[in-house]
Amino acid sequence: MSAPIILPWRGVSPTIASDAFIAPGAVVIGDVVIGSGVTIWFNCVVRGDVNHIRIGARTNIQDGSVVHVSYKTHPTIIGEDVLIGHMATIHGCTLESKAFIGMRATVMDGVVVEKEAMVAAGALVAPNKRVLQRQMWAGAPARFVRDVKPEELASFANAVERYVGLGEEYRTLLAANTASP
Repeated sequence: MSAPIILPWRGVSPTIASDAFIAPGAVVIGDVVIGSGVTIWFNCVVRGDVNHIRIGARTNIQDGSVVHVSYKTHPTIIGEDVLIGHMATIHGCTLESKAFIGMRATVMDGVVVEKEAMVAAGALVAPNKRVLQRQMWAGAPARFVRDVKPEELASFANAVERYVGLGEEYRTLLAANTASP
């Protein structure tokens, strides 16, 4: 099984917590700091080459997602307990703790997704928009559609815990497979 690709850029190497799970086939480059319990799944790209990326504890970035930055103007800052769905594009923005980004959503430069806010699957959040706390935005371009429901917030918290556990299982599995002849 292949390992993830972890590369320095211009002398700066990623800093990855020892209990984070970076899946085989994922790529992490440059000025990236990955917190405790983070899971970055198969075929994700986290590219901190022309600005920095910070990913808080227990955040989950699902398969095929891209996290990038804008040259000199917009780093990407992702808080703790953030859920990012499959094939999302996160670019030069801020996702506050406990935000939820749906599958195939695109979050552009200068956007702030506040705590416990939700960007629906397939949404395109245009540059410099602000998704307020506990709002759900959908569409392309995305706009406010409703408030996030309490049961959705509970579901997000449960999903964070599930992904932390799943990451631990995968780390154990990969360690066992690497140790075997």
